[in-house]
Amino acid sequence: MVYKITTRSRKAEKQFYAVFHSQQGVSLKLQKLQQNPRRELDAHKLKGKLAGKWSCWLGSDLRRVYEIDDENKEIVVVAVGSHKIYG
Repeated sequence: MVYKITTRSRKAEKQFYAVFHSQQGVSLKLQKLQQNPRRELDAHKLKGKLAGKWSCWLGSDLRRVYEIDDENKEIVVVAVGSHKIYG
């Protein structure tokens, strides 16, 4: 089953859609991520203050931080941007 992409904050939603509409190829990458949010696009678990969240590469200097809700089959976007989003 394919995971649905959601956000829990207006800020994350704005970041997500700004990147989605401005970067070529992001749509295809997101489709891959929806199939398997733990294996695609060099997805990896984060540590420290972002423990429990995941990150993946979307292109050039773009990263996405997200949570995986297996029960509801959702990928919850926390932040989208450069490496500064870890910070």
